[in-house]
Amino acid sequence: MAASDRRSPLPTRAPRKILDKEKFTGYEVMLDVFPDVVCWGILLVPKDVKPGSAGLSSSVSTVWKGYRRTSLQRTQKTRYAIYKGFGTRLAERGFVVFAPHHYYRGGNRFRQVAAAGISAQEDALRLVVAQHEQLLSWLKTQPFVDSSRIGFYGLSYGGFSAQRLPALVPGYALSINSAEFNDMVLKKSSVHDRYSYPFYNTYEVFEWNMANTFNYSDLAALIAPRPFMVERGHKDSVAPDEWVASEYAKVRRLYVQLGIGDRTAIEFFDGPHAINGIGTFAFLHKHLNWPEKKP
Repeated sequence: MAASDRRSPLPTRAPRKILDKEKFTGYEVMLDVFPDVVCWGILLVPKDVKPGSAGLSSSVSTVWKGYRRTSLQRTQKTRYAIYKGFGTRLAERGFVVFAPHHYYRGGNRFRQVAAAGISAQEDALRLVVAQHEQLLSWLKTQPFVDSSRIGFYGLSYGGFSAQRLPALVPGYALSINSAEFNDMVLKKSSVHDRYSYPFYNTYEVFEWNMANTFNYSDLAALIAPRPFMVERGHKDSVAPDEWVASEYAKVRRLYVQLGIGDRTAIEFFDGPHAINGIGTFAFLHKHLNWPEKKP
């Protein structure tokens, strides 16, 4: 039986109001997925929202300290300055935003959970897929969300999700991978480059037989023909520009060969491992067909 077949019925519990800003209201939402497994996060609803508005599931988790509020904080004085409050900024532009909490936090604790899952022949990503299937099912019941226009935008480990979840969950209309897109086979296998995972305490990233199956251009091919974008800072220490550009070139070639070259893009900017929020915001407005509404 597939994980999605065991999901709980949609819950009746009401969202809890936690934010009241000038242009949007924030709610904490918790959805039952399986017994003892929930999907939870923060929903931002613009105050002038109309039925059928564009939605956005913005994954905000990072490998170390990911937390659902990080994409909402606009201050540049915290460790979360790399997010640049992009969830808040998008809500101010008229997008309905859901910032989910993922399990990628707690130092080695989430890695130990992932390892335990493998020993039980379960993949932790399957739980995340089920969480997002439940999330999309719930969003579709909200009168202010157009279920055909829900995108995914994730930074860092959120980019990890942005590469995989839309490939596995067809309900996402587009995907943006920020600060994580890579030649992932090289990054996971090279013992000659300082960027590579063998030099870091990230043992959960090694995926069985990935080099013979799905590199990141292949995962992007599973997202196609839906729009797909990469956001990349020149100073991002995750990998050199050359690794990112060469892998993305395969994505670009596929989209062009399919006659949909206008549905993919990459934005390089002079910055670090962070949200830039310029070309990506324009990409969201264009491909979610939502008129630009500058704050």
